[in-house]
Amino acid sequence: MSQPPGQLTFVAPRRAKPARHLADLPMPERRAAVTELGEKAFRADQLSRHYFERLTADVSAMTDLPAAAREKLSALLPTLLTPVRELATDGGTTRKTLWRLFDGALVESVLMRYPDRVTMCVSSQAGCGMNCPFCATGQAGLTRNMSTAEIVEQVVAGARALAAGEVPGGPGRVSNVVFMGMGEPLANYKQVIGAVRRLVEPAPHGLGISARGVTVSTVGLVPAIGKLADEGLPVTLALSLHAPDDELRDTLVPINTRWKVAEVLDAAWAYAARTKRRVSIEYALIKDINDQEWRADLLGKLVKNKLVHVNLIPLNPTPGSKWTASRPEDERAFVRRLQFHGVPVTVRDTRGREIDGACGQLAAAE
Repeated sequence: MSQPPGQLTFVAPRRAKPARHLADLPMPERRAAVTELGEKAFRADQLSRHYFERLTADVSAMTDLPAAAREKLSALLPTLLTPVRELATDGGTTRKTLWRLFDGALVESVLMRYPDRVTMCVSSQAGCGMNCPFCATGQAGLTRNMSTAEIVEQVVAGARALAAGEVPGGPGRVSNVVFMGMGEPLANYKQVIGAVRRLVEPAPHGLGISARGVTVSTVGLVPAIGKLADEGLPVTLALSLHAPDDELRDTLVPINTRWKVAEVLDAAWAYAARTKRRVSIEYALIKDINDQEWRADLLGKLVKNKLVHVNLIPLNPTPGSKWTASRPEDERAFVRRLQFHGVPVTVRDTRGREIDGACGQLAAAE
């Protein structure tokens, strides 16, 4: 169901919730849940070690647990994600998975293996309410928020595939997680923060990924950026700006009708000052829309001398869309203008293009 142009959806439709999972809960609540099931609290630590360290959710393999306990504790490890399709490219080192959730909603995750790191791109909502017109997910509208465990499970699934040697390059581990899949992470704030905590807490509490390897993206929910700065989590903030001027950004990123470019950037600089983390400005280059040199100049003036990095993204066009990637010469000119202002800039590697790598494209095709 597509949304009318410019309409924003902040509150997800009320739907049945997925079953409670171990990964939804911080350790004290896991221990309480285990005692509710009639087991000793320390079983929560054992169960957590299996899930977060050994990456298994199969209770029959947990032979250090008594058989009767295994059966009871399986209630805390329900199946949350069922793979529908998996596509691979880049010699198998980029893998995109379309997942079906318990209620039939579809979400996507992408595993990208590089020589020096493995990045998981995860979804935080089924659909998205932010309605950016060039984004496949934004055009689909918001189905529902994902639970903390549904978000974590995407990373655990990638970690399992790596540990099992299923991804070329031998056994490995997830080093980076980017919340750049389907959804606006800060519109599902509580569950996303829960997921970040599970990702960064050391085992058996969580997966033990460095907070510096986690990036949370947003189109610019200003109050939530302030809240994130107060969490004490040194994650990278990625701001999807896509236009440096309010006139164009009102159209490309409709949230701009609520919080203007200046307000969003002020929130980003406050985040950087609080966390000492460099903010990433995400900018999808769209042919003849936002790729003019004067806009590169304006962007350069807005962000120079800040704790910032600009990440230019050649648009991955959605089928039938009027929006498409900039010409190579315009992309190069945009980079040059930013460099002229002394702004650190890179052009994102376009991995996964031939597997509908842009977010929401697989789900839209189902």
